[in-house]
Amino acid sequence: MTVLEKINSPADLKRLSMAELTVLAEEMRAALIRKVDMTGGHMGPNLGMIEATIALHYVFDAPSDKIVFDVSHQSYPHKMLTGRREAFTNPEKYGSVSGYTNPAESPYDLFTIGHTATSVSLACGLAKARDLQGGKENVIAVIGDGSLSGGEAYEGLNNAAVLGSNMIIVVNDNDMSIAANHGGLYHNLKLLRETNGQADCNFFKAMGFDYRYIDDGHDLENLIAVFRSVQNINHPVVVHMHTIKGKGLAVAERNKEQFHWIVPGGVEAAESGQVPVMAEDYNSITRDFLTRKYREDHRVVVISPATPGATGLTPAFREQAGIHYADVGIAEEHAVAFSSGIAAGGGKPVMMVLSSFIQRAYDQLSQDLALNRNPATILVFWGGLSGADATHLGSFDIPLISNIPNMVYLAPTTKEEYLAMLDWSMSQTEHPVAIRVPFGDVVSSGRPDTTNYGLLNRFKVMEKGKDVAILGLGNFFGLAHTVCQRLADEAGIRATLINPVYMTGLDRDLLNELKADHRLVVTLEDGQLDGGFGEKIARFYGHSDMKVLTFGGRKEFTDRMPESVLYERNHLTPEQIVSDIQSVLKRG
Repeated sequence: MTVLEKINSPADLKRLSMAELTVLAEEMRAALIRKVDMTGGHMGPNLGMIEATIALHYVFDAPSDKIVFDVSHQSYPHKMLTGRREAFTNPEKYGSVSGYTNPAESPYDLFTIGHTATSVSLACGLAKARDLQGGKENVIAVIGDGSLSGGEAYEGLNNAAVLGSNMIIVVNDNDMSIAANHGGLYHNLKLLRETNGQADCNFFKAMGFDYRYIDDGHDLENLIAVFRSVQNINHPVVVHMHTIKGKGLAVAERNKEQFHWIVPGGVEAAESGQVPVMAEDYNSITRDFLTRKYREDHRVVVISPATPGATGLTPAFREQAGIHYADVGIAEEHAVAFSSGIAAGGGKPVMMVLSSFIQRAYDQLSQDLALNRNPATILVFWGGLSGADATHLGSFDIPLISNIPNMVYLAPTTKEEYLAMLDWSMSQTEHPVAIRVPFGDVVSSGRPDTTNYGLLNRFKVMEKGKDVAILGLGNFFGLAHTVCQRLADEAGIRATLINPVYMTGLDRDLLNELKADHRLVVTLEDGQLDGGFGEKIARFYGHSDMKVLTFGGRKEFTDRMPESVLYERNHLTPEQIVSDIQSVLKRG
C-alpha cells in the first residue's frame, strides 16, 4: 500500500514521519499529473501547492481550524487529503469532484469559490464571527501572489491587518498570475524574495502585519516549523512563501503560463514537442484585427485583466504590441475605469474579458464608463449557457450589461458582423460599446457586412414570413434558423427570421410592423432569461394581442451540467421549441 492510499483524512496525515510525508508529496504529485493530463484542469497551481497543503493539514486541525483557498484552483492537493483521494487516483472517479472548493463535497471546503482575490475577505469574516462567539480556532487564508492584484484582496488585507485577533494569511508567491505578474506590488515581492524576507521595505509590515518568510515553499520540514510558530497566534500574520508553479513537472516549470490550465493530453503533447495546428477561431480573428488596428492608429491599446491567453492574446502578440498592450492584473474594476479614462483622454481602448469575470466590474461599467459616455470597447468572451463549473458560468452578462443606460451591447452572429461591429465601435465617439464575442465555431457569411451600427437598435430581418417571428440572438441565431426550417418542413409555417443585433434596445418600428401579420413572437437567447433580451420583447408586447414565447436559461447556478441536459431542461432543443410554438398556435 502506498502512503497516499493510507490517507482518508488529515488525521491520518498527522501519524506520518517526515520521511513518509516526503514520499506522500511525491505520490500526490504523480497522481495529479496523471489525472490532470487525462481530464484537463489546473496543473501548475496545484503542483506548486502540494508541500504547503500537506504542511497546513499536518499542523492545523481542519475543519475546526478554517482554511480558505483563494480562487481554489490550487485546491486539488487539499481535496486529496480530505477524503477525496480516489477522485485523483481512480480514473472511474475522476469526475466526482469539481475543480474548486465546494461545501457540498466536504466539510473541509468552506466556500464555493472560483474567482480571485476573495480568500482574505472571506477569512476575515470567519475570524470576526469567531471572535463574536468567543471561539479559539485558527483562521487561515491562502492567497497566490497573482490574486494580490485584485482590488478585493487589498480591501481584505486592509481590514484583516487591524482585526486584533488570530488571522493567518499564507501568501503563495510563485512570481506568476495566470500569465506573468504586472503591477508595482510585485517589485516589493521580488525584493522580499531576494533578501530572504529581510528588506526594510515590506508591503505587509507597512500595513501592520506580523511577517514570516519561507524561501523554499517546498521544504516540508521548514513549512511545518513556520506554521507551528504561527498556530494559535493572537494577532494577524502573513506567512510569505516562495514556491515554483508547476513544481516537479519539468515542462510545466518551463512553460508556466501554458500549464496554468491544460486540456486533456496536454503533458504528452508538450513533452513530445507537438505543435497543434490552430484553425481560425474568434480569438485569432480578434487578435489579427487588433494587430492591424494598433499598427494603423497609435491611440489603440488592448487591455487584459490578467487573462490574456483565454482571449487569444498570445505571448507573441503581447510582445509585439508593446505599449499598445496593458495587463492590469486580476482587476476588472480597474480595467473598466482605466479604459474609460483612456477613452476620455482621446485613446482607443479595447478591454478583453471573460463573461464570468465582467460581473466583478458592474459599478465601473455603470458609473465610470456608461454614465460618462466614454467610447471604450469591451469584448466579452465565453458568454453563453455551458456545462462549466458553477463559478465560471457565462450566462449572466446579458442581464448585467444590457440594462445599463448609455451602453450599447451587440450580439454578432457571423465573423463578418463581428469585424464590422469592432470597426464601428473603435471609430465612433458617442457610446461605450460591449460586444459579445461569438462562442463556438466560426460562422462566415462569405461577404462583408456593410451595416451602419451607428443607427442604433435596428434589427435585421433575414427571412420574411408570417404568423411566427423568431428572434435568434447572437450564439442562438443558428438555433433560430434550424427552428424556422423545421416549422416549414413539419408544419408548413414560413416563419420570419430576425437577427436582433442589439441587446440594449428594441427596434420598435419592426416590432410594431409584426403585429399586422404575425400571431406569435419567439425569442432565443444564450443566457439567463430573467432580466434578459426576451423580457424586453415580452414587455413591449404586454398590452397587445401578440403572444410571446421566450427561450433561454433559468436563473440558477448550474455545476458541470452536460449541455445536452441543460438544453433539454430549458426547452432549448429544436424539437421542444417547435412543439411549444405549435401548442401556442393551436390554442389560438
